[in-house]
Amino acid sequence: MSDLQAALVFLPLVGSFLAHAPVLRFDLVPFLKGPVDGGASFGGRRVFGDNKTWRGLLAMSLGVLAATLLLSLWPWYWRKLPPEIRSAGPLVFGTLLGIGAVLAELPGSFLKRRLGIAPGAQRPTIAGRLISVWDQGDFVLGGWLALIPVWTMTWRQAAASFAIVSAVHLAISGVGYALGIRKTVL
Repeated sequence: MSDLQAALVFLPLVGSFLAHAPVLRFDLVPFLKGPVDGGASFGGRRVFGDNKTWRGLLAMSLGVLAATLLLSLWPWYWRKLPPEIRSAGPLVFGTLLGIGAVLAELPGSFLKRRLGIAPGAQRPTIAGRLISVWDQGDFVLGGWLALIPVWTMTWRQAAASFAIVSAVHLAISGVGYALGIRKTVL
């Protein structure tokens, strides 16, 4: 399997953005708007911050699942996936990928809160920019780990997928910024 084919495993992640954007834009399901950390602090700083909400986790993971189910109906896409993923089926694949993607967001938020970086902000330093780049592709690490029960990708495939997913995420973030959905591009 080529590196590009391995990156196709992460195509359903687009569903997380497509599902989350209208939830944010139109303030949908406000009763789930509470922060995942419940306002708790660690070392005098918030654990994850106000931007990591239950509705975000739910919308994003369900968006990945919905995209996976839809993409599985497209033979060109489904046949390009590893046989182990096809054998697991779209429901298992989409659920694992969705859970992995949303959980992968949390360590980065935790780290940024420890460093005093506000949600949606960036430090104008090399370290700050590296954290922002990591933030664009953290879905890959989460998805990679979550998919281990059905398929294990190589380090090379993971690195290529990270680069591709980061570039796509950056482009989507730019569109979100242009539409007024996001406050920053990174």
